[in-house]
Amino acid sequence: MFDRIRADIQAALDRDPAARSRLEVFLLYPGLHAVIMHRMAHWLWTHGLRLMARFLSEVNRFLTGIEIHPAAQIGRGLLIDHGMATVIGETSEIGDNCTLYQGVTLGGTGKETGKRHPTLGGNVIVGVGASILGSIMVGDNAVVGAGSVVLREVSADSTVVGVPARVVRSQGVRVAVASISGATQDDPCEQCQEIFAKEIARLERRLAELEGHCAERKSVAQHAER
Repeated sequence: MFDRIRADIQAALDRDPAARSRLEVFLLYPGLHAVIMHRMAHWLWTHGLRLMARFLSEVNRFLTGIEIHPAAQIGRGLLIDHGMATVIGETSEIGDNCTLYQGVTLGGTGKETGKRHPTLGGNVIVGVGASILGSIMVGDNAVVGAGSVVLREVSADSTVVGVPARVVRSQGVRVAVASISGATQDDPCEQCQEIFAKEIARLERRLAELEGHCAERKSVAQHAER
């Protein structure tokens, strides 16, 4: 546990330009305090002291504004930057060297039992206010944009944004809107985009026809005047 705490402190120094020293991080970073208390609560949970673990997690929430269920599994080097209103559900799994910003939710989608929260691979970055919902996998080195709502699995080395979230970059290459990964015919946003595109094309054709008629009539009128 202490090795992981040292890795968590180092993560803040490596990834937060505002961090100036280990002592500053240890004393003044609520995200680190939340992770440390979670590691204690998780130890209690895995050793059968579940009521005490839940009590410690509630204290953690009161002191830091960050809610982490004691059963959640968190790897080394987690940075919760600012962190207020961050929620990590019971069956969540977070890999090594991940970064979560303010207001992130790793939640469920209903009253399912068993594995019902997300799994994050290593080196994942989740932006401010993003929600990742359900028992889905977010692959290694993925980036979730601020305010996104992720409902489908995210492949490794991808960037997703939007509501619902869509892949906009994969393996370092920008993905065209017309070939958004994971889009289906039932996707309401895809349907709206198609409807708008067809309507705009129809209006452009009609406008071209009207302009043609106007030009023709003008030409006829000029001919008659002569």
